Amino acid sequence: MKSNIKALAISTSMVVCLIFALALATEVPGPPATDLKLAPDLSFSDDSSPNFPIAGKNLSDGSIAADHTTVIFFGTANCWNSAREAERLVNLYPQYKDKIHFVVVDLRSPSVAQRALIARYYRGYIPTIAVIDSAGKVLYDRAGETASERGDTSNLQKLLDSAR
Repeated sequence: MKSNIKALAISTSMVVCLIFALALATEVPGPPATDLKLAPDLSFSDDSSPNFPIAGKNLSDGSIAADHTTVIFFGTANCWNSAREAERLVNLYPQYKDKIHFVVVDLRSPSVAQRALIARYYRGYIPTIAVIDSAGKVLYDRAGETASERGDTSNLQKLLDSAR
């Protein structure tokens, strides 16, 4: 009788641990980055900008949305290429903010949630843009600017339009 009670207690403990582990492993999308705007004092001609190029709310989000396309921006401060690509993204943000889940990753200080995104989608060069559809399929995952001219959003806009 004592061994049955002991076995039942061990089984119950194992089930509780399993449920807890599954709850931790299930990714619940956080709120996307919102109110995206350019950080102050950005340079678009050299690497002198001390600030990460994008400011906003929920910048620590590291989730992939299950109901929207997700766009991930990887960049750093002190990089005019990141600043130029950030400018393109921020310029398009108002048009897509209700249709696309935006994630913004500062590679010098990523949140814990963003580390898995870095391991999976970051290509080793800045800036990197990754676009993942709602089914989890990678539609675009490349390093470098999406245009050669500052302010040219046409390629990024086509990419965002095709991803929705």
